[in-house]
Amino acid sequence: MKEPHQPGQPDTRWENSPLAGKEAALQEMEIRLRITEPELISEIAAYPEGRIRDDFIRTALRIGVMALRQAEGQIDSQAVRNEGEHLLRELERYLDDHRRQVTQQIAVSLKEYFDPNDGRFPERLERLLKKDGELEQVLRRQVGEQDSVLARTLGAYLGDSSKLMKQLSRDDPEGFLHGMQEILQKALEADRERILGEFSLDNSDSALNRLVRELNENHGKLTGNLQESIKAVVSEFSLDNEESALSRLVNRVENAQKRISAEFSLDSSDSALARMKKELLEVLEQHRRDSNAFQQEVRTALAEMTARKEEAARSTLHGQRFEEELFRVLREMSQRAGDLATSTGNTTGQIRNCKVGDVVIELGPEHVAAGSRIVIEAKDSAAYDLAKAREEMETARKNRDAEIGIFVFSRQTAPEGLENLARYGNDLFTLWDLDDSSSDLFLQAALSVARALCSRASARREHQQVDFGEIDRAIRDIEKQVKGLADISRWGETIRSNSEKILDKARIVSHKLATQVQVLDEAVSELKRSSALSD
Repeated sequence: MKEPHQPGQPDTRWENSPLAGKEAALQEMEIRLRITEPELISEIAAYPEGRIRDDFIRTALRIGVMALRQAEGQIDSQAVRNEGEHLLRELERYLDDHRRQVTQQIAVSLKEYFDPNDGRFPERLERLLKKDGELEQVLRRQVGEQDSVLARTLGAYLGDSSKLMKQLSRDDPEGFLHGMQEILQKALEADRERILGEFSLDNSDSALNRLVRELNENHGKLTGNLQESIKAVVSEFSLDNEESALSRLVNRVENAQKRISAEFSLDSSDSALARMKKELLEVLEQHRRDSNAFQQEVRTALAEMTARKEEAARSTLHGQRFEEELFRVLREMSQRAGDLATSTGNTTGQIRNCKVGDVVIELGPEHVAAGSRIVIEAKDSAAYDLAKAREEMETARKNRDAEIGIFVFSRQTAPEGLENLARYGNDLFTLWDLDDSSSDLFLQAALSVARALCSRASARREHQQVDFGEIDRAIRDIEKQVKGLADISRWGETIRSNSEKILDKARIVSHKLATQVQVLDEAVSELKRSSALSD
């Protein structure tokens, strides 16, 4: 392929053409053509013979030649582009090789200097920082305790033989302290002589002599004035003189006593005590009226509350409210544990037209038995005993496709003698009081035992090696501690005589519950680890 024509250079692309080198010699050429292509014949035949057709043919020939030249130039441009791309690829390959070589050289150099095993830099640091190393030797020579540069310098300026210590020495007669001591001694002796001179009677100008003269001059005036002052003071303290200060004071005290006695007398309706008594009686009367009104309002409100409570207990709304409040508590507990609680009391389950199973809790994805279901049936009805409740739970587990069931009795309607938490196989039975939030602990314990039973069932399905004895013992201990909480509730009714027993029992139960919860957590963690290893 020919190289493309460069601007400013002679065009040699047509040097092999038959007309190359003859442009200057040939000014015209006669050509006779025989055309057989139908398209060309139809185009040329469209022009009339003669000059018009000849001009058209010459124009077409010129355009064709120019098109051929231009096409050959485009081909050359494409060749240049291909060569340029090839050059760029070669350059990129060379730069990549160079980059890899530089990276390898830098890595080798860095490893040579900074390798923690045999690098020069760690070796140099070791020589500098090790015990008795170069740095320690330099510091010891400069600031060591003995024979160091610092010790010798300080000894020269602050040692016993230095000029500073000589100036501060008391024994040196030319020292600073010795000179200051002499100056202070002279100044003190001069002050002592001057002070003694001021208290000497031999010096007529001394302060003591001036004081004696002034006392002698003023003694006569002081004696006369003192006698007159004494008489005036005695007259002011005489009760015979009505204008004396003592007489005026006695009169004022007597008048004040009379006014105070009058203010604290109930004989006068205008006295302060009488007015205070009147105001207190009015305030007490107002308080009595307000207290009577408040007591009446409280009695009315209590009567209305009692009536509503009795009416609700007789109607079906009480059972509905019991189920709604129980679902609210279960939902909060499930959210804290990462589980999903759903109210299913109004929807049918796996059994046709069967709505048994009020709440279903599905264990969350973080639980080792993720996806396991726990069904809860709530009853505030005295018509259910333990046997009927077990039949109800069997139906609820089948209807809601659950593994574990919890039957919640209302404390007011529960069968007599039923424990606060009991387990029969995969069914748990507990007591809950709508109006007592402390009974939520029994519900929480039942949920914990149900989750542990789900974990055990899941582990058995997956053939995992887990110490189920620890889980069973923890479940048994939780049941035992729940019974202890029942004792606390019973003792709370006689709190005055059993306060110490309640505190001790609550402390023991709290400790054991915390211990068993920790055991359950460890067992569940072991289940999680086993599940992760099996995956």
